[in-house]
Amino acid sequence: MRRKLASALGAAAAIVATALPAVAQAPAPAAPAPAAAPAGNSGSPTLDAIRARGTLICGVSTGLAGFSAPDSQGVWRGFDVDYCRAVAVAIFNDPNKVRFVPTTPQVRFTALQSGEVDILARNTTWTLSRDSALGLDFAGISFFDGQGFMVKRSLNVQNAAQLDGATICVQPGTTTEQNLADWARSIRVTIRPVVIERQEDNVAAYVAGRCDAYTTDVSGLASVRSQQQNPNDHVILPDVISKEPLGPLVRHGDQRFADIVRWIHFGLIGAEELGITAATVDQAVANDTRPEAQRMLGRTGDLGRGLGLDNGWMVQVIKAMGNYGEVFERNLGPIGLQRGRNALWTTPGGLQYAPPFR
Repeated sequence: MRRKLASALGAAAAIVATALPAVAQAPAPAAPAPAAAPAGNSGSPTLDAIRARGTLICGVSTGLAGFSAPDSQGVWRGFDVDYCRAVAVAIFNDPNKVRFVPTTPQVRFTALQSGEVDILARNTTWTLSRDSALGLDFAGISFFDGQGFMVKRSLNVQNAAQLDGATICVQPGTTTEQNLADWARSIRVTIRPVVIERQEDNVAAYVAGRCDAYTTDVSGLASVRSQQQNPNDHVILPDVISKEPLGPLVRHGDQRFADIVRWIHFGLIGAEELGITAATVDQAVANDTRPEAQRMLGRTGDLGRGLGLDNGWMVQVIKAMGNYGEVFERNLGPIGLQRGRNALWTTPGGLQYAPPFR
């Protein structure tokens, strides 16, 4: 394997160092007319601080196409970005009242713990140790993922077991690094990790041939592959070596704010379950007689009060951002990601499921 990899890499004709530009997307959502927020103390210190400041502060990645990256105009785009915009809509009825703070794996948790950001939405895996030891809470699983490998097609590698003896680029301070070591030990292969802190530098090292393979979540591999000069020159191997449930985080101890973020996630999924889209939500408000839809859209009941929000909060979110499927396709479709496990539970293999709005 070592001789095969060395020969293939030595024959490479071009070396390209590439950063991660953003996926081209539609303009930033226009702000609807503001809705009045409930008066008085909300019962959430985080929510009160956000309202007093007039802006939600969201921690995102330093640049991962499809998930969170600034476009050519400096406007942040992506799946995780849209989750933050949805929270801003629920609070302010304005998707633009968000300030995005890029965070690396090494500083992301500290930024949330210290109050530098209000919410962290950046391809972060839900694990027991993170849930119990960091003073943080995961608000839901917005994306079911798993760790994989990408190699150059010229290496003619068909599966991960053939990487015995290979150098593999990996980012430190992530579950990815530990998963790589655990996987290699479990199938008794020898790998040589090349540990590089910044994601952009990891990608550049892989493209330049310093590593035989690059490992991260499959969603991240798809993002990186989509940004290469010739995406078809790179192959994502079929092996998935871990479970990586990704989702937004908030500080532990502010249950009401955690509930807001959690039920925005469930609302996006619930809207897709009900077939309510950005284009049809106004019609649904006027004509949809299904009890679940009436409660979600604030036509009956008083569900917003329990969150410290206006009862029309989910109407505003859907109108500005669309449902979960619309958020997914708008951001992740262009980088080649299929719904897979992130399809609704009513689809074979789909895991996305919203508890009832009642």
